[in-house]
Amino acid sequence: MPAPVGTRAVRTKRPPPGVTREDSDDELGTDDYPWEWIYETEVAEPEPEPVTKTGRKRKRPTAKEDQIVGARMGNFECYLGDITLLKAEGSNEAWVGIICEFQADEHGEKAAKFMWFSSATEIHNPKKRTDFLENELYITASYDVNVLTTINGKAHIMSEAVYMEKFPTGKVPRKSKEFGKAFICRRGCNTRTCTYTDEFVWEDLYRGREDMETLQDLIRQGTMATRRRKGDKKEPAERDYKLELDDDRGGDDGSGTPRTPKKARMKDAATPSSKRKLAGSKPATPSSHRRILIKKHLEYTPLATRILSPLHIQSSPYQLARTQLHVAAVPTSLPCREAEFSLVYAHLESAITDGTGTCIYISGTPGTGKTATVREVVSHLDAAVRADELDDFIFVEINGMKITDPHQSYSLLWEALKGQRVSPAQALDLLEREFSHPSPRRVPCVVLMDELDQLVTKNQGVMYNFFNWPGLRHSRLIVLAVANTMDLPERTLSNKISSRLGLTRITFPGYNHEQLMRIVQSRLEGVPGDMVDADAVQFAARKVAAVSGDARRALDICRRAVELAEADDMTAPDTPTKPKKLTATPAQPTKPRRPPTAGRVTIETVRRAIGEATSNPLQQYLRAQPFAARLLLAALVQRTQRTGLAESTFGDVLEEMQRALRLATGASRPLALLGRGGGPTTSGSRNVRPAGLGAAAVDLTGAGVINLEGHRAERPSKMRLAVGDEEVRLAFRDDPEIKALGIVL
Repeated sequence: MPAPVGTRAVRTKRPPPGVTREDSDDELGTDDYPWEWIYETEVAEPEPEPVTKTGRKRKRPTAKEDQIVGARMGNFECYLGDITLLKAEGSNEAWVGIICEFQADEHGEKAAKFMWFSSATEIHNPKKRTDFLENELYITASYDVNVLTTINGKAHIMSEAVYMEKFPTGKVPRKSKEFGKAFICRRGCNTRTCTYTDEFVWEDLYRGREDMETLQDLIRQGTMATRRRKGDKKEPAERDYKLELDDDRGGDDGSGTPRTPKKARMKDAATPSSKRKLAGSKPATPSSHRRILIKKHLEYTPLATRILSPLHIQSSPYQLARTQLHVAAVPTSLPCREAEFSLVYAHLESAITDGTGTCIYISGTPGTGKTATVREVVSHLDAAVRADELDDFIFVEINGMKITDPHQSYSLLWEALKGQRVSPAQALDLLEREFSHPSPRRVPCVVLMDELDQLVTKNQGVMYNFFNWPGLRHSRLIVLAVANTMDLPERTLSNKISSRLGLTRITFPGYNHEQLMRIVQSRLEGVPGDMVDADAVQFAARKVAAVSGDARRALDICRRAVELAEADDMTAPDTPTKPKKLTATPAQPTKPRRPPTAGRVTIETVRRAIGEATSNPLQQYLRAQPFAARLLLAALVQRTQRTGLAESTFGDVLEEMQRALRLATGASRPLALLGRGGGPTTSGSRNVRPAGLGAAAVDLTGAGVINLEGHRAERPSKMRLAVGDEEVRLAFRDDPEIKALGIVL
């Protein structure tokens, strides 16, 4: 599924959904009346009141006990089986659907369940038919529930022959009452699998309410529905989330008719309605009528990239091991996360197949495989889409560490949906309209919000919107929120809001030492030479599991241990064997032998790697300095200890250093290469001064290790340590070159 930072599978701009047409409010009139139910007893012929054997009249069932067969708004009436138009507020788009059932939604509003028609422009599969007509619609098996206020008139569906007989030119005259309301239907279609039924004559197939079941059976049998994966994995009993009941989640109810998913909505979520609104009502987005400026895509010249040959990686076993142990390396499988993989996969597959929105909150300490598991799940789902086993979906990744402002997440999400670059404020308005308006065939969108901790704002608007949008009826937005803390929503959002979100929570525990061993050993499979001892891997795994259980930490330690082993292998001296006793025969030349542990990762190698990983970064920086800088720091510390003054001059430090060098002239370390300009230094020289001291002092000042007056290495310039003298002592405590000079710290 290239893209801007933090996104994936950004699709191109799509044509607007629905049928573009003018308003049809002439049928409903201009007056606002409340919608009323029409019961079956109101349309049936009156019957004589039944009489019992005793002669008393039997009570007739009231209207509330009858079946709802229609709805009335003023003089406009619609019944089960009628084909109606539904228009979204704020746009010139209309949906065409057949009323299958009247019901009340979760907020008590009068609503209806519609079986939708689809136009050819709404099918984005490359396998779609190209012989469609201008006003042709396909009947689908997609269902959705909308309130009755979205009904905007009735539509007329007919066969091609009847349509051409009625409108010989192929177009409906603008002055006709059927302008924008007459369409051709000659096939059924499954818009997700892009399969079609055989051509039929609409008048012979559908005449009204009594033919709805026949029409549904024809579509199901004539098209290929989305298949669920076989053999769903069983979910473990131990989990910290609540499964939704099948009655509340939607899907097939066993009767063959897909049930409409019912999701909890926020009370302030806007429901699409016709342009006839009650007085004083506010639009869904106050700024939706302002002009939207679409930015052009950035044009850039790609930089030249260096591509390493596979031979370079496989040049030595050490190089191959370092490559596979790198935290950025993508393994073929994720060991020790099978249970979490099954949970995330089951929730995503169910939401994509049912066409519902959901929010999954994934928490766990760093390095427990949260992001890697989600990406692996999305990869498997994408493979299922290519195999026509799952509905198509859009995937976009928003990383809080890769954006400068949390509000940029709105722009990234809108660009992933529509392929348009807009400002964050405009993207927020567009997303509000997009997720609030009916779009029954909207492609589900999976959003991975990684590093959710970095998306916290002052008023928590970004986090609230991304948690609220999946609950809207038409959003089909699936949010995967990944964070390091379990209670981030409760800490950042108010209790009233967080309790209404209904998050599905999945916790990733830290790895134990056995799991860390499996992870490291799986990375080392295929590395020749067996250079890593099993005891060394177990030692590293136990050390990391006792602290954090971070797999990245274990991989870094083992990778550094391989580097140390490679360095030992390159610098290990050849040790000659013990010479044999003299005999009459001439002595044979002995072959040198290497130490048995040279080039292998042992427990001692891992201990050294752990010591480097846990030591102070400042000490590591000081140990890596050249000899002149280390000597200058050692002389400064010795001068401070001897005088008791924290501040000295650069000249005083030079005299302290020269004194130490004169005393160490006859030491084991040769000082010939340390003279001024690289010249030789003899024991008779009065002033011994290594080259590069001035540059070393300036570099240490820039690094914040010392404070040098004026940043100039002159004799009267004052200087002092900017770090603790204990840090310098610990860094140079085991330095052989400093010890050779006799400097005691």
